[in-house]
Amino acid sequence: MTDTTDGTPQDNENEDIMTDATEAHDAAEEIPAERDDIIFKLNAELEATRDRLLRSVAEAENTRKRAEKEVRDARDYSVSKFAEDMLDISDSLSRAVAAVDEETAANASEPMKNLIEGVAMTERSMLAKMERHGVRKVDPQPGDAFDPHLHQAVAQIPSDQPAGTIASTMQTGFTIGGRTLRAAMVAVSAGQSGSDAPQGDQSGGHVDMKA
Repeated sequence: MTDTTDGTPQDNENEDIMTDATEAHDAAEEIPAERDDIIFKLNAELEATRDRLLRSVAEAENTRKRAEKEVRDARDYSVSKFAEDMLDISDSLSRAVAAVDEETAANASEPMKNLIEGVAMTERSMLAKMERHGVRKVDPQPGDAFDPHLHQAVAQIPSDQPAGTIASTMQTGFTIGGRTLRAAMVAVSAGQSGSDAPQGDQSGGHVDMKA
């Protein structure tokens, strides 16, 4: 009888082939896992780099905007002190023009008319030059809404204007670059007084005089 327990050379060769195939299969399975790990790390690094880049771009843009604002503010407000000093001159010219009513001007002599017109032209020219440098006149009219950012209430008086609105202007104001250089001094209407006030018009319109 033939002994079948010992393998033939052919059987040993087949076993070696199977072992090599198994090892190759196991190695092949490890490659995708390593590849996925590398891809994950690369994506994480890419995302971190992208985040740093976006932050750098945002910081650069903020720096640019701050620099532009500083330059704009320096340009707009560099003449603030000079403009404040010129307001007294503007007020004097305005008072000089307002001191002459239409009837007086109409009956004045020719030299006086020329003087009056010269003062008025000087005031207009000065205001135009100031406006060219961002300084604008604030001249509220009766009935205009009271704006605490532009107006300073110095009195509250009965008037024909709606309560809480401006009754009269005592001194014009000025702004520069959107900021108040000098608030206009105004009297605020308290509405009609006494029995002349319509029913239901007695409330509201109060303005804080301390503002």
